[in-house]
Amino acid sequence: MTPQVTDHKGGVWSIAVPIPDNPLGHTLVHLLETDRGPVLIDTGWDDPDSWTTLVAGITACGFTPAELHGVLITHHHPDHHGLSGKVREASGAWIAMHAADTAVVRRTREAEPGRWLDHLTARLAAAGAPDEHLAPLREARAQGRGRTYPGQGAALPDRDIGPGELLDLPGRRVRALWTPGHTPGHVCLHLEEEHPSGRADGFGRLFSGDHLLPGITPHIGLYEDPKGTEDRKGTEDPKGTEDPKGAQDPEGPEGAGVHDPLGDYLDSLERVGKLAPAEVLPAHQHAFTDATGRVRELIAHHEERLRRLRELLREPRTPWQLAMAMEWNRPWEQLPYASRNIAVSEAEAHLRRLVKQGRAEQVPGSGPVRYQAV
Repeated sequence: MTPQVTDHKGGVWSIAVPIPDNPLGHTLVHLLETDRGPVLIDTGWDDPDSWTTLVAGITACGFTPAELHGVLITHHHPDHHGLSGKVREASGAWIAMHAADTAVVRRTREAEPGRWLDHLTARLAAAGAPDEHLAPLREARAQGRGRTYPGQGAALPDRDIGPGELLDLPGRRVRALWTPGHTPGHVCLHLEEEHPSGRADGFGRLFSGDHLLPGITPHIGLYEDPKGTEDRKGTEDPKGTEDPKGAQDPEGPEGAGVHDPLGDYLDSLERVGKLAPAEVLPAHQHAFTDATGRVRELIAHHEERLRRLRELLREPRTPWQLAMAMEWNRPWEQLPYASRNIAVSEAEAHLRRLVKQGRAEQVPGSGPVRYQAV
């Protein structure tokens, strides 16, 4: 197997690690050379072919897995954190992640079998999903399915990545930026070094994970709830945005109206836009420049979407009904089953934003819950 490896110069490489059965195709795992040995940024999906590709890619960069010094995880999703356990076994490398996402990993490892099915069923029912959509989930629970899900083999991180922290990477200057939105603990990593090409339009390079991508937008759904996790292996985002994860984080009823993932994401985008790196090295698609311009596009995209949703809410709707009326990359009737779950989570995150802004409100006494424009 010949891995797709790109030399970005200056001791920075990327390795395209495949995501099985997913339209995104691969995760770009980055290798950063340091004075103590190579460090990976993300690891890829836990799959035999993915592991083989990662090992071959590390070798193509001039190293062996045993030489890995550490692993920096941008966020907990399985296509980023999935192979961390195998990397640790092969190298003894430390693994670092923001504490908010480490908490998700810990709960995933400790989760009672079938818990995520119970939680997903309850959340979708509360959102107004019809019985015919809930029936497969209830059947799976009754048959004892759902006992495994992506992320269970991932390592528990042993180091925290603190916001604004200059990471302990001898010979390199890498600073962490906390960029919640896609997950509560997502981080970008700013390589505070002159670009090897001598580019003057911006400073350094940004390892952006899923926060900033050149042609797609990350899925913004509801954050994780301590009671369980939701499995969507190999599903596609119905907007063509980005969610291969298999472990989106639902939020329980007791958290309703507290968290604002879309607001977090937009605030994080503003911070990245002001940083103005010379180049962005994302976890999907390809490297690109003009981070500030891309940030403006993404903010405008979500503002326009919020405007359209408020128009839809002139008529009271449940989150399920709102998702059905929203624009996706294909008609609702053609969306795969799991993609409809993603769509509802996306609708709920946008509803949270509208409610927080005072542009929508819950209809009193409605059940399942309905919202209307204010």
